[in-house]
Amino acid sequence: MAILGAGMIGEVHRRAALLAGAEIVGVMASTPERSAAVATAWGVEQAYGSIDDVLASDVEIAHICTPNSSHVPYATALMESGKHVLCEKPLGVGLADARHAAEVAERTGMVNTMPFAYRFHPMVRELRARVQSAEFGAVNLMHGSYLQDWLLNPRATSWRVDPAAGGPSRAFGDIGSHWCDLVEWVTGDRIAELVSTTSITVKQRPAATAASFSAVASDAPLIDVTTEDSALIMFRTAKDVAGSAVISQLSAGRKNRLWIEVDGMHQSAVFDQEQPERLWIGEDTASHLLVRDPNQGSAEQRRLATLPAGHAQGYAQCFEAYVADSYAAVDAYQGRGEVPDGLPTFTDGARAAAICDAMLRSAVSRTWVTVEG
Repeated sequence: MAILGAGMIGEVHRRAALLAGAEIVGVMASTPERSAAVATAWGVEQAYGSIDDVLASDVEIAHICTPNSSHVPYATALMESGKHVLCEKPLGVGLADARHAAEVAERTGMVNTMPFAYRFHPMVRELRARVQSAEFGAVNLMHGSYLQDWLLNPRATSWRVDPAAGGPSRAFGDIGSHWCDLVEWVTGDRIAELVSTTSITVKQRPAATAASFSAVASDAPLIDVTTEDSALIMFRTAKDVAGSAVISQLSAGRKNRLWIEVDGMHQSAVFDQEQPERLWIGEDTASHLLVRDPNQGSAEQRRLATLPAGHAQGYAQCFEAYVADSYAAVDAYQGRGEVPDGLPTFTDGARAAAICDAMLRSAVSRTWVTVEG
């Protein structure tokens, strides 16, 4: 396999790929010179100078870890050339782009996955099993938030701030998409309509780019910001359940706090990504904590709980499970084994794009809008 993009998330993909037993034969970074330097550092033989070099190679699988605007052009070309693709989210910088990629994936039949990696927390699997059980009761409310603070400093910046590279939505497109994917997947219910509002608190940021999630300030000249720092949505689902979510990249002290609560008629349940080893379960007479344990709980929780109880698993293990399951899907494509449960594909990426598109339309019109698709 090959990795396209050698930033922070490219390193995460690389580590997960190696642990899954892949042979990394090449890397494509932002420039040919950078590709050569990374290839040397990683100890891989090929330093691809362009996407054309990757397309002409004999790699079976490509991991796309480049800026958002390149995802669809790269993914579609790779699938057309007969390569399986693991592509970072968002799938595209707009709904039409994302739908096009999903259509190419369907037509070519190549394995295509996206790292909605929070699905791979063992306690998220436990949450899903419990929410969809009779004991939980019918869902009556979904709510939560995804809060970060990495852009709190007005001098902090990233390519994600630039709509040409990151797309028209920043906070919601980047992390709100994770929250919406998780709530739909956990409940089995879809957001049908929503109303939203967004805010840009930091009106200008440095023109220079920087590594994502870096707290390093830039002294470059300031330019106007057009992508949102925060977004709030209220929604109703296809089953007429109400919900809400608050998304922000300016919440001081919140590093990666994805919080999801589902309230049912018999129980409520909470998953907090910053405390991923446990679920809070509430009933009308008591509440208690469930701790991740490979010897207890749902089959999927036990499958993904690779460490003994009390030995913390986190985001890295989620990503490792995502990549391993993606490779298992490639094995299944080749006639060996089955596709694992819960693997997010380009169809899910197009779904996330549809919700983001609805959020942006509602923020402009200040009205309730229908999610298209």
